[in-house]
Amino acid sequence: MTNSKKPLILVSNDDGITALGIRTLVEMMQPLGEVVVVAPDSPQSGMGHAITIGEPLRLRATDIFEDIKAYECSGTPADCVKLGKHYVLKDRKPDLVVSGVNHGSNSSISVLYSGTMSAAIEAAIEGIPAIGFSLCDFAPNADFSHTKPFILEIAKMVLQNGLPKGVALNVNFPKKSAEPIKGIRICHQTDGKWQEEFEKRKDPHGRSYFWMAGNFVNFDENKEDSDEWALAHNYVSVVPCQYDLTAYETVKLMKTWQLEEGVKQ
Repeated sequence: MTNSKKPLILVSNDDGITALGIRTLVEMMQPLGEVVVVAPDSPQSGMGHAITIGEPLRLRATDIFEDIKAYECSGTPADCVKLGKHYVLKDRKPDLVVSGVNHGSNSSISVLYSGTMSAAIEAAIEGIPAIGFSLCDFAPNADFSHTKPFILEIAKMVLQNGLPKGVALNVNFPKKSAEPIKGIRICHQTDGKWQEEFEKRKDPHGRSYFWMAGNFVNFDENKEDSDEWALAHNYVSVVPCQYDLTAYETVKLMKTWQLEEGVKQ
């Protein structure tokens, strides 16, 4: 039996339901409420906010987490949250959606490509407080131990205080080191981009293909209120994100443009 007085927490990720990071997140959510997991059945990193529309979605119950209702889904992280809310939980609205803990950073511009954050943003679209958690360590066996107290504290604060409509939190942790984490910094998204390089290769049949690589370029290198600065200085970075991409100041600017007669708004 479930305890209806407990907060209902939906957990997802983009590394797949067998990843170590989601197991860490499930463990941290259990003391806070009733946990339900809907996560991809295979890695979905870099999928952004993709949804499955050209092929069937498959959902299968799994006992991968002891005493936790869990499902693996053939779709993307956004699909998982949609199915979790509208099918698995039916008429029960989650009090919180958490995604991760991702194996790899989702700071700066990476938030746009992130499957982890797409799950959180999908929840925000549905009016549900949501958090995406990521660790700056891509290793499958990454050490998440130092993230646990911060995951618990941030989730508690969101459950207690809620979040504004349309907002989700992008939380990133520095990689485990000998130095303890200094604390939490509320940040803005670093102004940066990936400078891609495409290496042309040949497959065994002599056909060309490309392998994408590249380097991150940071335009906010010395700004102490940016998420990249916080992570580089061993802080947890927390960036409130919104799905409304309207450039409101540009709307005001464009309304001052002198348009030709007959095409004015």
